[in-house]
Amino acid sequence: MPNVAAFLAERGLTLSPQKTTITHISEGFDFLGQNVRKYRGKILIKPAKANVARFLNKVRTTVHRNRQATPQQLLIHLNPLIRGWANYHCHVVSKTTFNRVDGHIFWMLWRWARRRHSGKTKGWIRHRYFTALGRRQWVFSDQQAKTQDKKYSIQLFQTAKVPIRRHIKIRTAANPYDPTWELYFEQRLEKQMMDDLGHRQSFFTLWQEQQGICPLCRQLITKQTGWHSHHIIWRVFGGADTLDNRVLLHPNCHRQLHSRRLSVEKPRLATGV
Repeated sequence: MPNVAAFLAERGLTLSPQKTTITHISEGFDFLGQNVRKYRGKILIKPAKANVARFLNKVRTTVHRNRQATPQQLLIHLNPLIRGWANYHCHVVSKTTFNRVDGHIFWMLWRWARRRHSGKTKGWIRHRYFTALGRRQWVFSDQQAKTQDKKYSIQLFQTAKVPIRRHIKIRTAANPYDPTWELYFEQRLEKQMMDDLGHRQSFFTLWQEQQGICPLCRQLITKQTGWHSHHIIWRVFGGADTLDNRVLLHPNCHRQLHSRRLSVEKPRLATGV
């Protein structure tokens, strides 16, 4: 501990005695809502029990505050809360915890529905508030939700459906402020975006803007050729990660651009006369 304190002191930092403890890795410790512990020689990171308890308490409070709300209104409050928590923990060992959390939330909503209709049978309540979705038979939902006089169906977000995505370690020597590593970090960003279905639309938008043409070699970009996303103003030089600062290039064109320090411009859309 004194060595750590001295190391931090040189950098103007101090340890908080109230928040600093020394523990064996086999006992584990909580950090940023997750528990780090060694199990039979293997280190596993899981959602911390205290974090799970706080989250479930927040869900319970939300359900309690919306005792008189419609199922649609309740789901509008719950789904962003549940989705955000699950996405935060989707990079660690969370699948078992997700299943357990979904079970707790189900019983909260079942009690919510029973209190609203104490005189109704269990079968009536199930038919009113729960539906079948694929192999799931008890999905809390509102089949008659409305927005601007249009009906639609809204279901409870399930944490168990969130895929576990392992974090890919950054190379030890990689420096985000060194231009020679710009290509490496762009490829990491592309991999992360392709894993996220919500970001694939941005690649399609860029492809359409370029009419499917690589602005460097002027050849067609296809699934067979592959593509890389390139920042026109490099991020190490302050470039933004927005569509107006990005173009799609062939992987080989991208490597040549970086190795030769070439420049590329945003393609201009053709306009009819």
